[in-house]
Amino acid sequence: MKGRGRLMEHMEYDMDRKNEKDGKNIEYNVVREEAAYNAKPYDGYTIEDYCAIPEDQRVELIDGVLYDMASPGITHQSISMSLSIQIGTYINKKGGNCRVFAGPIDVQLVNDNRTMLVPDIIVVCDPDKVKKERIVGAPDFVVEIISHSSRKRDYEIKMKKYNAAGVREYWIVDPERERVLVYDFEEKSAPVIYGMDEKIPVRIFSGELVIAF
Repeated sequence: MKGRGRLMEHMEYDMDRKNEKDGKNIEYNVVREEAAYNAKPYDGYTIEDYCAIPEDQRVELIDGVLYDMASPGITHQSISMSLSIQIGTYINKKGGNCRVFAGPIDVQLVNDNRTMLVPDIIVVCDPDKVKKERIVGAPDFVVEIISHSSRKRDYEIKMKKYNAAGVREYWIVDPERERVLVYDFEEKSAPVIYGMDEKIPVRIFSGELVIAF
């Protein structure tokens, strides 16, 4: 998690999900452009800046932009708890190096000083990636649970980031639409859509682990 470091004086958030700018419809759950933070523009932040933000400010850094992260709701937390327990139980039974982590947990993708992702659930099978403060490098498995404020980031922006970084498998759990989108990046195949009433195999474990929602 972030260190407290320097205070973000005069930092403001606009909680409207969208706004018009330069004729384009854009997400606006980000730090306002006019907000002061070390006199830098909002699209120029680095991991060093991110680590200086007080811990009570829940944000995510993607390509130099700080995105506000709303506190998760009850449905989100229930799904996260259930999935973490099922995955953790399987890993403990099978043994090996894999570990499951439930968010918030910082993930720094290698060779990207302008991005610090905060996924909901990850599995990391390389112990060298588990550092004291964060995960450094691509997790093997990532789950994002959709909320209204994270829909575009999870479906588009973060999916591309995870794929490019070498994540093996990525799940997007969408409680509102009652579906799970499963990307098997190793196979480079089209994503598979499951209903949340279906049992879903975890591909990094060769389908031995089957998740039930």
